[in-house]
Amino acid sequence: MPTLPIYQVDAFADRVFTGNPAAVMPLEHWLEDTVMQALAMENNLSETAFFVPLTAGDDADFHIRWFTPAAEVPLCGHATLASAWVIFNKLGWPADGISFHSLSGTLRVGRRNDWLVLDFPRLAFEEQPTPELIREALPDAPETAFYVPNDTNYLVVLDSWQDVQGASPDLARLKQLGNQGLIVTAPGEDCDFVSRYFAPGVGIDEDPVTGSIHSVLVPYWAARLDKATLNARQLSARGGELRCELKGDRVEIAGRAAFFMEGSVNLP
Repeated sequence: MPTLPIYQVDAFADRVFTGNPAAVMPLEHWLEDTVMQALAMENNLSETAFFVPLTAGDDADFHIRWFTPAAEVPLCGHATLASAWVIFNKLGWPADGISFHSLSGTLRVGRRNDWLVLDFPRLAFEEQPTPELIREALPDAPETAFYVPNDTNYLVVLDSWQDVQGASPDLARLKQLGNQGLIVTAPGEDCDFVSRYFAPGVGIDEDPVTGSIHSVLVPYWAARLDKATLNARQLSARGGELRCELKGDRVEIAGRAAFFMEGSVNLP
């Protein structure tokens, strides 16, 4: 019976039981998509990351893919950060940087003391009338929202961090959005901005801390606050802290990670 290594790391966290837990499964070669999807469903975390090493001469060190319990996704921050932690700390990676080939292009992760820094693409957004389904699911949503075409999300901006913390969207209605998620954000009190993220259509009722949504949150708040360096918090029950910087067409998203466990998976 073949076995595979598996790690679980709490990303955007300085201690276990906080931040966003991700499963990380290093592979020597790709498994069938149905097997990776089944593993992600069995792990039952918001994302499971799989990666394989690339050969010398490729434009990246590893190829990475991410699966929720229900679907593959094009971009994931916390599971990329968790994967980098595993590569640095469990697989003996000697350099201070790692590059990943992904569905969203080349992603890089560097070490900065005990913080890991993601180099992600800046995502464009389009102002649109808020879809009626979102207005029904979140009655306090404003009349206009921002659609993120490259990440199939909607972004709505509320008045205060208390509104974000108290938001209780109808998840059954949001599930009808399918693979589209809902980002809720507002100005922060002890940080620049706060957010929460809901994507029940891909098996994530609420994601504890979502690195990838900061690829759109950072450009939005950088323009609104007229500053490029931003501190952010995600106000889920587990919570998480992110340090971000807008750098042209890229976004730096930094966080810490806490190691939880490692083991092996038996495949039939």
